[in-house]
Amino acid sequence: MPRVSYTAPATVDEAVKALAGAAGLAKVLSGGTDLLVQLKSGRLAPELIVDMKRIPEMIGIREEGEFFVIGAATPGVMLSAHERLEHAFPGIVEGVDLIGSTQIQGRASIAGNLCNASPAADSVPPVIAARATAVIAGPNGRREVAVEAIVIGPGRTSLAKGEFVVEFKVPKPKPRQCDAYLRFIPRTEMDIAVVGCAVNVTLDAGGTCIDARVVLGAVAPTQLIVDEAAQALIGHKLDADTLAKLDLAAQRACKPITDKRGTIEYRIKIAGVLARRAAAIAFERAAARA
Repeated sequence: MPRVSYTAPATVDEAVKALAGAAGLAKVLSGGTDLLVQLKSGRLAPELIVDMKRIPEMIGIREEGEFFVIGAATPGVMLSAHERLEHAFPGIVEGVDLIGSTQIQGRASIAGNLCNASPAADSVPPVIAARATAVIAGPNGRREVAVEAIVIGPGRTSLAKGEFVVEFKVPKPKPRQCDAYLRFIPRTEMDIAVVGCAVNVTLDAGGTCIDARVVLGAVAPTQLIVDEAAQALIGHKLDADTLAKLDLAAQRACKPITDKRGTIEYRIKIAGVLARRAAAIAFERAAARA
């Protein structure tokens, strides 16, 4: 493996300066669970690695008004252990809990999972379904964008040179709002999703859906927000007809590939099944908050 320079800045400004000043490829180490594998395999040969784990601003979970704010380098175990976040967004925690093993979750972060830009990233669909935004720092200051705007293709993000995610802002759920995330894998654990699905719904007092987001993973080059699937839920209770329309909408949205984990036809079928199952869980959770 070629020699790689390493720095662990103490502030966001120092990290921006390091990334922007690199002559060659510079990579952010938010968790490192993907980056280190890519380095050892020879898939990446960066000039510089910038370790974000020593920047206090980027570690931890706090509440600011109507938002949960999650530091970009916060390890998954901290999200799982945060009772208020887990209660508010069990689907986000479900996605985080599916990233590798317990040991991996001690390092892996949402930002790393997102910016690795894998279509099969488990934490990304539920974060998008929650309408979260990412705060990005760079040479021109800070900006805020929807999480779904960051990944533009497999292994590719919209971040410019010197930019990185500092934190995520997740709007706190409304009354009778909740989420769920499910994935299908060939093995029982520690595998890559064949299909993933996040559903986030808000119900009225009678159990009718008044708002929804359905997000699919591993069935297209990026995570998919399926508006047709959300519209199948909005204005309805979760009856057989609604589930059938949801299933069909999820299948229609898919643009998968065939690989060793599944064929195009299989992935499309599974997307509909997971959408129905995740919706049922989200509806049940939201109704319990009435």
